[in-house]
Amino acid sequence: MTIRAVVWDVDDTLFDYTGADRAAMREHLLAEGPADGDGSLADALERWRVATEFHWARFSAGEVSFEGQRLDRVRQFLDRELTDAEAEDWFRRYKAHYETAWALFPDVLPVLDALAATHRHAVLSNSSLTVQDRKLRALGVHDRFEAVLCAAELGVSKPEAGAFLAACEALDLPPHEVAYVGDHPEIDWRGAADAGLLSVWIDRHGGHTPGEAFVGRHRIASLAELPAILGADTRFGAPSTFR
Repeated sequence: MTIRAVVWDVDDTLFDYTGADRAAMREHLLAEGPADGDGSLADALERWRVATEFHWARFSAGEVSFEGQRLDRVRQFLDRELTDAEAEDWFRRYKAHYETAWALFPDVLPVLDALAATHRHAVLSNSSLTVQDRKLRALGVHDRFEAVLCAAELGVSKPEAGAFLAACEALDLPPHEVAYVGDHPEIDWRGAADAGLLSVWIDRHGGHTPGEAFVGRHRIASLAELPAILGADTRFGAPSTFR
């Protein structure tokens, strides 16, 4: 089997979303005061994480718009009724801190450089094109990808097979010639494998224990391990740290 292209997730795969989100919320709450007045910063960060995961799942399931999930996250986090304008204003102030903290993971540029001559590249994200296009440009990697596809515009999200197949169609390649790299064991790893792609899970923190269904699929701790999995003719790469 020859892998001709790599399709990438963005948040917490290429871009350190969790790090930027936590740093931004920390700065935002220090500027505005704790949401509940008495709780610790750690408690507030955890509440924000829970609200984000819950409403992002609703967006991925098509229950709410991309913009709507942002406003609902704010309302749940603050635990009070807000008009759309009030919620938007609060999120805008948080977003200013968030964008200041944007950064790629250190292993991203080296692996993109190593694979540039051997593989084509695209992006598939459960976000919106407006957000991810701007992010990839700000991070200086937008031109590395032939196509950037996002759930908000596709009308289908990972882990649905249609999302992964849309990325393959954009590259005009069959699924068995495409690898997908993402950070979530269900949304990315299982979804891509079920759609027929070579599925690679980037588990940077080793925080998940895969079930029996994941045995035999590729799991890496660093993108430095990816070229060896793809069979790329490059000196860059590292053996897998997972056994």
